[in-house]
Amino acid sequence: MQKRVVIVLVCLLLAGVAVIRADRQENVPLRESFAEFPMLFGDWRGKEMPPMAPEVEKVLGADDYMTRVYYADGRPGVGIFVGYWQSQRQGDTIHSPLNCLPGAGWQPISAGMISMPDPRPGATAPMVVQRVVIQKGLDKQLVLYWYQSHGRIVGGEYWGKFYLMYDAMRLNRTDGSIVRVTTPIASTAEGEALAEDNARNFITEMLPRLTAFLPE
Repeated sequence: MQKRVVIVLVCLLLAGVAVIRADRQENVPLRESFAEFPMLFGDWRGKEMPPMAPEVEKVLGADDYMTRVYYADGRPGVGIFVGYWQSQRQGDTIHSPLNCLPGAGWQPISAGMISMPDPRPGATAPMVVQRVVIQKGLDKQLVLYWYQSHGRIVGGEYWGKFYLMYDAMRLNRTDGSIVRVTTPIASTAEGEALAEDNARNFITEMLPRLTAFLPE
């Protein structure tokens, strides 16, 4: 608890400094639109989901986003949502899925962090992501998500805010993204483990290809 308080205080301090610099134009590199993200990679084949309703897009506030489902033979489908914000200085900020999912009727029943190998070229340290099991009626799904900006992957909400303020001062940038991967959990004893294996397999194939769409 003490560690969390320290992190929050540091974030507030950095936020104050960042606000002072808020009138400066940000140095955001060019990036490719998610519309160009490949529909085929490895064994996975993608399908576009319908766009969000205008009122939902307005609340989201993202400058670009992607919602698709990918399928591979012999595996359950995997949904992916990636949202990108070019700037988070004017009120449009990344929303935690833990705040959004209940609005769609999904209730988190367990949450924690997991570590997995980072499949991006040149990565040496593992990546740490949020792992959440959600339920609506009898249906369960596994959600893995993380915040990604400037080549950094962060699973924790507090650390995500910390690095947002840190990079605002260090790089004069507040651009960032959230990546959320979802897959169904079968109602069997090994259903949750199989769902996690499915999500990990997808992430291993997908993540190296995402780099061009999220500025380093």
